[in-house]
Amino acid sequence: MTEHQLTRADARRIAVQAHLLAEPRPGDLMAVVRHLTHLQHDPISAVAPSADLVLWSRLGSSYDVAELRDALDRQELIDHLGLLRPAEDLALYRAEMAHWPGRGPLRPWQEEVRDWVEANDECRLDVLERLRADGPLPISELPDTCQVPWASSGWNNDKNLQQLLRIMARRGEVATAGRTDRERLWDLAERIYPDDPVPDADEAERLRDGRRLTALGIARSTSPAANPEAGVGGAGEPAVVEGVRGSWRVDPSLLDRALTGRAALLSPLDRLVYDRKRALELFEFDYQLEMYKPAAKRRWGYYALPILYADRLVGKLDATADRADGVLRVDAVHEDVPFTGAMAAAVDEEIDDLARWLGLEVERTG
Repeated sequence: MTEHQLTRADARRIAVQAHLLAEPRPGDLMAVVRHLTHLQHDPISAVAPSADLVLWSRLGSSYDVAELRDALDRQELIDHLGLLRPAEDLALYRAEMAHWPGRGPLRPWQEEVRDWVEANDECRLDVLERLRADGPLPISELPDTCQVPWASSGWNNDKNLQQLLRIMARRGEVATAGRTDRERLWDLAERIYPDDPVPDADEAERLRDGRRLTALGIARSTSPAANPEAGVGGAGEPAVVEGVRGSWRVDPSLLDRALTGRAALLSPLDRLVYDRKRALELFEFDYQLEMYKPAAKRRWGYYALPILYADRLVGKLDATADRADGVLRVDAVHEDVPFTGAMAAAVDEEIDDLARWLGLEVERTG
């Protein structure tokens, strides 16, 4: 198979179109999610929750946040480990659940997790029994009878039940059934997941890789451990990108498609920028989410929105939705490249549109 020779501009054009960030805009929420494969369900709403921002960036101000809530209530979308996926895609992940903690020889960390679950099997059975009788329930109403505490060097130390539930979700035993305010509800997976035929694990992996490449347009074959949604296996066709080391996989249907670009304000968790290494390699875009940094050490702001213009990521918007005062407070527009008049006008129009969608007035402080 011929290895495609791409420039960075080619790669960016392919990625922007695959992410549905070109003209014409898509017109249907479920079509967008099916194409992107998932939305990250993150409740932080310094501007708006990430899932809503991702949909607004594609659909524009015609998007009503109630549509997403309705799709979740109807279980057209299902929250699987914090990612909102189309219900019909769950069969592709149930194929992996059946092989938990992994296929083939296990890595040491997989053995450790397996052994920890076995040591706390009584608690696992207690949780299943309680959910079977009274579910769905929040974690606060589930029994923590773990005999061996969860140990880590970070945020999750001693969070026994939280870790056990996430593992049980990976095993296909429990699933998210909804939320009350910001508290997740858990129930038996058999009550949540569609009873669709489950392909064998190899076929499911092939289908997942193909769906992921359609969403990304261009990607590496393998995923880093921190971002399992970044790699596409052997899907698509091989490519190299001028000035970038290593090989890529590309969706051949996008190779010769012209780009009609536009401006867009993106969630920090948008798939176009979530893989920070890919964004740096293809877009030469340096970005970090700085909400966990001390204010004095932030370069771009607490929840800065990446700014797309045509096929370039050109800056960051430091803005906050102050709902009490009824304003979208714009503290800065950080320009990674000098904005032309057309760029500045297009970005300003997007800021105004974001404010209208939020029902706020723009207040510029910087």
